[in-house]
Amino acid sequence: MTFIKNKIWFISIAIIIAVVLALVVVSQTQKPSLALEEMENFQNTVTLETSLGNIKIGLYDADAPRASANFMELVKSEFYDGTIFHRVIDGFMIQGGSPDGTGDGNPGYFFEDELNPETKSAQKGYIKGTVAMANLGIPNTNGSQFFIMVADYPLPHLYTIFGRVLEGQEVANAIARVQINAEDRPLENITLYRALVESR
Repeated sequence: MTFIKNKIWFISIAIIIAVVLALVVVSQTQKPSLALEEMENFQNTVTLETSLGNIKIGLYDADAPRASANFMELVKSEFYDGTIFHRVIDGFMIQGGSPDGTGDGNPGYFFEDELNPETKSAQKGYIKGTVAMANLGIPNTNGSQFFIMVADYPLPHLYTIFGRVLEGQEVANAIARVQINAEDRPLENITLYRALVESR
């Protein structure tokens, strides 16, 4: 009887060890792609301090260097401080970055699109957590306005993806659920109090 108990004990230990090793192997096979993506991108992060909480965004520095640099420069110049999310659609996205809060504002210039289909960000598409430039509906009209996806959505690849939410997706989701008027504008202002850049 003791022999049988010992045998069962050894088998149980062996199974546990096998399961642990399998989990380690799986985690190791998944880490390189994420580590590579973060090595090439996400050298800079931006935290948006909003009236509903903070959203931390990792920037696609390699995939969209122009848009990432532009966003950082605007953040550093305090351009976004005190602006509002002027357009929100639950199940789709939240949009901000218009200095006058109307959705028509820009920083006084436009810059070109970055829509390389070979980048990792483009291949993922406009999935939940994606941060992209809003434009005027015509090419190369990026300025300061951006949107954050709160759901996966099959948008055409016409909007430069320059970031991904790393923390605070629940905050973006909460912003998307506020009451809005017929023009998708929140009935009460959702304010972006301050934006901060952090570099590795």
